[in-house]
Amino acid sequence: MKKILVPIDFSGDSINALEHAIVIANKFKADIRMIHVKSKHANYDETFDFKDFNTVLSTSIKDYFEIKLKKYKDTIYGKLDYKIREGKIYIEICNQAKYDDSDLIVMGTHGVSGFESLWMGSNAYRVVSNAPCPVLSLRFDYARKDFKKIVLPLDTTKETRQKVPLVTELAKAFNAEILVVTISETDKQSIIRKLEQYNQQVSEYIRNKDVKCTSDNLLGSNLTEVTLEYAEKNNADLIAIMTEQSESAKNIFLGPYAQQMVNHSTLPVLSFRPY
Repeated sequence: MKKILVPIDFSGDSINALEHAIVIANKFKADIRMIHVKSKHANYDETFDFKDFNTVLSTSIKDYFEIKLKKYKDTIYGKLDYKIREGKIYIEICNQAKYDDSDLIVMGTHGVSGFESLWMGSNAYRVVSNAPCPVLSLRFDYARKDFKKIVLPLDTTKETRQKVPLVTELAKAFNAEILVVTISETDKQSIIRKLEQYNQQVSEYIRNKDVKCTSDNLLGSNLTEVTLEYAEKNNADLIAIMTEQSESAKNIFLGPYAQQMVNHSTLPVLSFRPY
């Protein structure tokens, strides 16, 4: 991992995401680029993270970023810079990630800024759905910055295992444990056997990388609820999911499930688009 992109909407939510990104970047000695997409519909209010300013209106976006550079530049091993773009927010964020060849986007999901009618919250899942790289999304009130337990849900599709190498790399960097879990929506034995086989293969791969791993096979009608309950029960710090899968599969984490996960999880969610 060499490059991380962090969308900034001037809220405490986005600054929380930046601080999480710095922790990750320092594990890999990666660079961070902050990005803000300008809009004519800005609506500054008291919930902004403008504590560094004497006034809000007299301070430009560039000034804001310069203050953040000064504050955080000595806390990161790699380079920290910023980019200001104009246009549709999620499109410009995804375009910047593509231009930079970013390895990861880290962003908040429930921005409390009031800026441009939930600048961050309304665009988080659009970024997740369209980004050219994995997206780590997290709520503004999530404070823990270390990953000790990562939940890795698997389904019956081939794509479900595409997230395994990066999750394993992340776990190794943080000395974290991966909790591999398959969740079947049916008690059909052929589906259950396939899930168990995937679980065994993935768990073996992870252990061969000298990463601690446990495995579970669960049954439940709502994939999102079962995953979130499992993560909470096991005191997890991160959930890694795919954003869309083949519609022909029976046991799948489709877009709606991914959207539910991103919108409702109190834990950070690492989302991967199939390739």
